[in-house]
Amino acid sequence: MSRLAQTAGLTDIQREILATVRDFVDKEILPVATELEHRDEYPTQIVEGLKELGLFGLMIPEEYGGLGESLLTYALCVEEIARGWMSVSGIVNTHFIVAYMLKQHGTQEQKDAFLPKMAAGEVRGAFSMSEPGLGSDVSAITSKGVRDGDSYVLDGQKMWLTNGGTSTLVAVLCRTDEGHPEGTARHRSMSTFLVEKEPGFGEVRPGLTIPGKIDKMGYKGVDTTEMIMDGLRIPANRVLGGTTGRGFYQMMDGVEVGRVNVAARGCGVAQRAFELGVAYAQQRHTFGKPIAQHQAIQFKLAEMATKVEAAHAMMVNAARKKDSGERNDLEAGMAKYLASEYCKEVVEDAFRIHGGYGFSKEYEIERLYREAPMLLIGEGTAEIQKMIIGRRLLEEYRSQA
Repeated sequence: MSRLAQTAGLTDIQREILATVRDFVDKEILPVATELEHRDEYPTQIVEGLKELGLFGLMIPEEYGGLGESLLTYALCVEEIARGWMSVSGIVNTHFIVAYMLKQHGTQEQKDAFLPKMAAGEVRGAFSMSEPGLGSDVSAITSKGVRDGDSYVLDGQKMWLTNGGTSTLVAVLCRTDEGHPEGTARHRSMSTFLVEKEPGFGEVRPGLTIPGKIDKMGYKGVDTTEMIMDGLRIPANRVLGGTTGRGFYQMMDGVEVGRVNVAARGCGVAQRAFELGVAYAQQRHTFGKPIAQHQAIQFKLAEMATKVEAAHAMMVNAARKKDSGERNDLEAGMAKYLASEYCKEVVEDAFRIHGGYGFSKEYEIERLYREAPMLLIGEGTAEIQKMIIGRRLLEEYRSQA
């Protein structure tokens, strides 16, 4: 076994794509990731390289200029990218979610307008559900879209937009009570709006402000922002799918594939942490021998490797289930939950193996130690995943009594 987390049953094309991405990660991302992360600098050169590789159009159909690959291929690429620097995988992920939602739910006019430019990386996507006063309770959003002739006027404040500054297309979830009588379930009176904007900060179009980057503990480089809509006017043909009231379901479909992505990120970060831990354990000597020869360290390495393999297997299963056209919220929730928890544990064990040096910013494990916690909350907290898993299990094992 040359390395952990091998995937059986891949095609020659899939193996070639993954080999290309892994080579790019080793040569273009790993050597600069920690330096860029410490400066909180956007990885412009890396992003340009990903454009050249076609990664921004990996799952976009060939008819729109993409590669037309599967969710599994995409997830395995994300795993490789996150192994290099998790922030880069975040730049790709929100773009991918918006492209997926357009492909699945957009009108033909919307697909023709956006997907070719998204495949080329010319239009870059961001995804916006959360608000300052709520997190997991999506049905409680207060941002609103009101019809005014041939337009909608959007008002409200959004939070935690990955790519908020660098994106040029944002999928935004808002309430649209028009046409939905009083008493309609809250999640049935929501719509997704496709908001075009200029990249940057400040007022990026009339009625739309991106205040600036949120300073984060980790997950640096990628811009995470707020978004303020104040009388933002957009054409009615920018309602995703052309019909209001479907936004909640569209967003949840996007989040479902996003959870596979977060699982893949967890696998990639955990794999890198294992690589760093097993390498350092063979270099560091105590009591006259490498610490890798001490049983306590061998136990840690065994547990870390087993967690990396288990998380990878669940992530691959969730991706393949979605690719088959079957419902995969149970598998995606399990994969996201397990991979993020195991990632945190594997990173911490690698940190412990490094001893005092793990606390130094000169060592890569310090960066991973600050990045791993984001996976515990991104695309739904562990508690939300357990609620989804529990409800689905009760559906599957409903008592006949």
